[in-house]
Amino acid sequence: MIKKLRTLLRGNRRPMQDDTRSWSSLKHLPPFLKLIWHTHPAMTAANLALRILKSLMPLGLLLVGKLIVDEVIHLIDIGNTGNSNHLWWLVATEAALALTNELLNRLIALLDALLGDLFANSSSIRLMEHAAKLDIEQFEDATFYDKLERARRQTLNRTVLMTQVMSQFQDVISLISLAAGLIIFNPWLILLLVVSVIPAFLGETHFNERSYSLVHGFTPERRELDYLRLTAASDETAKEVKLFGLSGFLTDRFRVLSDRYYADNKRLSIQRAGWGTLLAAISTVGYYAAYVVILMTTIAGGLSIGDLTFLSGSFARMRGLMETLLSRFASISQGAMYLEDFYAFFKLEPKIRAGKKSLPFPHPIKDGFVFENVGFRYQNASGWALKNLNLHIRPGEKIALVGENGSGKTTLVKLIARLYDPSEGQILLDGHPLSDYDPEDLRKEIGVIFQDFVRFQLTAGLNIATGSIADKLDQSKIAHAASMSLADSVVETLPKGYDQVIGRRFAEGVDLSGGQWQKIALGRVYMRDAQVLILDEPTAALDARAEHEVFERFAGLSEGKTAFIISHRFSTVRMADRILVLQKGELIENGSHEELMHQAGHYSALFKLQAAGYQ
Repeated sequence: MIKKLRTLLRGNRRPMQDDTRSWSSLKHLPPFLKLIWHTHPAMTAANLALRILKSLMPLGLLLVGKLIVDEVIHLIDIGNTGNSNHLWWLVATEAALALTNELLNRLIALLDALLGDLFANSSSIRLMEHAAKLDIEQFEDATFYDKLERARRQTLNRTVLMTQVMSQFQDVISLISLAAGLIIFNPWLILLLVVSVIPAFLGETHFNERSYSLVHGFTPERRELDYLRLTAASDETAKEVKLFGLSGFLTDRFRVLSDRYYADNKRLSIQRAGWGTLLAAISTVGYYAAYVVILMTTIAGGLSIGDLTFLSGSFARMRGLMETLLSRFASISQGAMYLEDFYAFFKLEPKIRAGKKSLPFPHPIKDGFVFENVGFRYQNASGWALKNLNLHIRPGEKIALVGENGSGKTTLVKLIARLYDPSEGQILLDGHPLSDYDPEDLRKEIGVIFQDFVRFQLTAGLNIATGSIADKLDQSKIAHAASMSLADSVVETLPKGYDQVIGRRFAEGVDLSGGQWQKIALGRVYMRDAQVLILDEPTAALDARAEHEVFERFAGLSEGKTAFIISHRFSTVRMADRILVLQKGELIENGSHEELMHQAGHYSALFKLQAAGYQ
């Protein structure tokens, strides 16, 4: 019968997921419950204890109700001449149980809410901490983003699963206690009750699996929907959306994707509602068949009115509990399937991490960086970002990187910061492979600002302090860094100074111009006492006077340190000790400004072309 039912539910549809997945997904519940326990052991234990008490309340109320009915009939039979004190004690007992039941409901709801918030917060923190350990290369993979998106959603949704699991535990105890009375009277009623609810349970389980399959398969489109929603209504995109008339294009694309999901979900919902109604009717027929048996036995004198009240009440509650348990089981199994997405994210491991015997970063650097036939290709890219790179960068050198966009300049400094590992060859630092050093220790010795620096929607002071977040409370160091990067002139214009939130995302936030943001970001480099400094187009948004002053100050800061400067402005580049000219990922020229001008090669041609523009 079960096999035939599943066939009817499927029709000619190709199954989206194996129906056994609901059962196999339950293996994720034990580690999930362990996470809940570790979130707050005392609160979890108190919640379970209260639920055990709550689970016995239905049986207690039904038993007292039976006694009250029998006592009332007894008093009627004797002409109400007997002592009614026993009746009032029973009524008081029932009232006390009802009040206790209500109190337990309130306490359980309170603990659920508090424990749920703690669990959601701890899960979010765990996800953030794990994401921070992963490689930059993983963040450039669409499949990774799908996993991250699913994990983020589950971080918030798993608090519902927590309540469901605990409620399931509570209702199982209630069901067992109520079943004891029915088993004594007629064990066949239990069997009839179980059989009547199985079809509805199978239907719910089946459609939960199909719903999971739909949501899981639609993850990339959901990410695109979120992107379109943000792009169509964001302060960062508003100018170009309005000027280029992109609103219609974005909303049309959103409409197409959202309508496609709606159509699939509508079809599934209609099927679920139709089959659900039919299967629920089977359960209802089984319930009333058992109810008829109880009534006929009572009429025949086999049961008292109190017994009838107790048994019919027990049967009704058990039917409701069994339907709830089986339906909730389907929801729990569905939630457990989503847990698979949650745990799948935490199974991701970074390739770049500290080894068991990582070397400490050298203080000071003695021999510098050596590139030995280094090549690098980005994931899923057809060409090489860097190829056949052989280079020795000595301690204290000021290196300028020059070349057209896409020539590999930024990739080179990312390899030095070990945001990536070379695809071929190796980079040595003081004679040891860069991979022998602890990545975190290495990055602490690198001060960097990239062209696409992050505009943190934080206070101006914290934006600068991100360069060395451990010093976020050191106001004098923040002020000094701001002075060196010219950000102090920006801070002076802000209503709350260093405490002013910058960016428009939050209330009272003040937005800055591109040049002002760049000065703030430059301050991060000055916050860090690093041996290696990297400036990737650091003054692209600054005027000529500010750019000249920035580099004069940078020259003083970088004295005795290794510095890399990426810039298209040759007035800046010529200040370097050595200039590396890259073209299509390969080093084609290497020397000082004077040497490269004398060679009359690619650098010389670019320099003269730019100089001609100022004449």
